[in-house]
Amino acid sequence: MDKRVLIAGGGPVGLLCAWLLGRRGIPVRLFDVNDGPQADPRAATTHPATLDLLADDGLSADMARVGLVARKFQFWDRPGAEKVAEFDHAILSDVTKHPFVVQCEQFKTAQLVLDRLRAWPNVEILYRHEVLTAAQSADAVAVEVRGPDGRVTRHSGDYLIGADGGRSVVRKQVDIPFEGFTWPERFIVLTTPHDFEASRGLCFRSYWADPDEWCNCFKVSHNGPPGLWRCVFPTDPEIAEAELMSDAAVQARMQKFFPAERPYEIVHRNLYVTHQRVATTFRKGRVLLAGDAAHVNNPIGGMGLNGGLQDGANLAEKLTALLLDGAPDTLLDLYDLQRRTVATEFVQEQTIANKKRLEARDPETRRQNLDELRAIAADPVRARQFLLRTAMIASQRRVADMTLEPA
Repeated sequence: MDKRVLIAGGGPVGLLCAWLLGRRGIPVRLFDVNDGPQADPRAATTHPATLDLLADDGLSADMARVGLVARKFQFWDRPGAEKVAEFDHAILSDVTKHPFVVQCEQFKTAQLVLDRLRAWPNVEILYRHEVLTAAQSADAVAVEVRGPDGRVTRHSGDYLIGADGGRSVVRKQVDIPFEGFTWPERFIVLTTPHDFEASRGLCFRSYWADPDEWCNCFKVSHNGPPGLWRCVFPTDPEIAEAELMSDAAVQARMQKFFPAERPYEIVHRNLYVTHQRVATTFRKGRVLLAGDAAHVNNPIGGMGLNGGLQDGANLAEKLTALLLDGAPDTLLDLYDLQRRTVATEFVQEQTIANKKRLEARDPETRRQNLDELRAIAADPVRARQFLLRTAMIASQRRVADMTLEPA
């Protein structure tokens, strides 16, 4: 076996591709501009459909061990301080081996995969290596990479996976448009050790509807008990970053949602721009896109990282069939069809709908939204259908049913 797959991006998606290909004996060379998995507060929620895909070699079990298992999630109405609905993944026990969500920060997932990669000498992980250019011919791909010493080297392979994030160099180098829009409001994430389960009865994932300022509140394990809680809020686009991030503004925001006798201890704060975009294709010749390089979305519902990990599992399976079993090249067109359909019909639609549900301002619309959630939660049949979609099982079923139209 002398065929090599090149991968740009050493986050969870790129590393997962490297592991799934590498353990089948395929040579892999991965480049990442950072010096290792980045321990920043990014995505954490891993849904049942994704956990099922990651069960091999105990990966899902290890994620549960270093993260938090969350069977339930809740919807709340902030003006009325009322719990509107609660959903329990146990209702899906007959269709998934993981009837729960695991709250595992993405850098922990990346590290777990990286630990497994050390067993495969055919996989090279090159940190502090920045991909500068990408090109392809009919039978090969090539990238130029700047290493830690500043020297630029050229690397060639059979295929190139762009898993290098929303600003993907690979996507730009091969001229794939990234269509969609950017939300006008930025999102602010405030992280605190305050125990919302003890003080307010919240489960590890809760969504708060409010006509002025919705909130997502969820717990991560951090470095172990007692863990940390992350609160995500929208912000006024007219207010300067310095003001939004000030201690006074941060405390006012927290106290508005969750009044407390003492100021909140805030251990991390982050402000970021949010996009809803999908690449026009996930495949251009020998170049494939996966994860944020292929699609980005708002974080409500925790579907972005899950979509990326599902991309990686799907793509690695198809590349393995091509490189080891002589499967036809059109299998990569099926990857594009399947995963782009999920990104547009499921992830984009669901995350936009989630945001609209939480931020609705019209009183009648708000009432209808909340009444609908109550009715769904109270009906086992409708609750099951709702959870099949939020757990991303429905989208995986859609993928399984998809085939290429005959030429």
